[in-house]
Amino acid sequence: MKAVRFSRFGGPEVLEIVDLPDPRPGPGEVRIAVRAAGVNPSDWKKRQGLMDEGLPQTLGYEAAGVVDEVGEGVDDVAVGDRVFGFSVEGAAQAELAVLSYFAPIPGALGFAEAAALPAAIETAARALDQLGVGGGTLLVNGASGSVGSAAVQLAVARGARVIGTASPANHAYLRTLGAVPVEYGDGLAERVRALAPGGVDLALDVAGSGVLPELIGLAGGAGNVVTLADFGGAREHGVRFSSGDSGRAVHVLGEIGGLIGSGRFSLPVARTFPLAEVAEAHRVGEEGRVRGKLVLVAG
Repeated sequence: MKAVRFSRFGGPEVLEIVDLPDPRPGPGEVRIAVRAAGVNPSDWKKRQGLMDEGLPQTLGYEAAGVVDEVGEGVDDVAVGDRVFGFSVEGAAQAELAVLSYFAPIPGALGFAEAAALPAAIETAARALDQLGVGGGTLLVNGASGSVGSAAVQLAVARGARVIGTASPANHAYLRTLGAVPVEYGDGLAERVRALAPGGVDLALDVAGSGVLPELIGLAGGAGNVVTLADFGGAREHGVRFSSGDSGRAVHVLGEIGGLIGSGRFSLPVARTFPLAEVAEAHRVGEEGRVRGKLVLVAG
């Protein structure tokens, strides 16, 4: 099969399309003919050598496609079914991929839209679970990106009032998601208190922009704050850093269809690229100028 791989660290130019052996699903897994695979910031971090030291490496943790082989013990999907989910081996940007966690694609979605979901919704749901979001007021720092907008919508669906930080250009977008927008930057705490005079109940840092002390003050303590992006700040200020190492919120894969069907959740796809143009997808993603997910699609 064709797959994305790199054998040295560097810029997008190190990415190659190579022939690799077809993967086989293990117990509880399925193999799919990949129709679309999401592209995430973790992909270029891996490519730059910021995550894993070994070489060579494949890429891709989320994909959507058609089941073409099922592993032992799988009885909830069959060959020919449309599914989306996670490749824990990080090899979803390929013609074939093994999914360890998966669910049927919601009927209203195409393959590209489904492939855009897993990483964003799992990351957001995991952080909300760790915070115990079920109501009250939640502040989301960095609310307009894929994970931030997923967190906003999932929190609203749980009954929370959400205040979200973003640049003014994204404030109208946040309102469509159900959040009260506020501009980030100097004076953030004062602007939030103008909307929530007593502070907020909980805070989620998606952006990692060095505002953990302000979030701690607004949320009444480090125990009420989770960060997805500021590992050093979390250690310094006693804030929980959320990562998949502590368990994944894969339950959201099966739950998201209901929210999508009722019009309470959407995640836009900004652009799609053929698998062979993965390097260009990385260049566009690293520029940071798109709102929504970048997705590789089968040719």
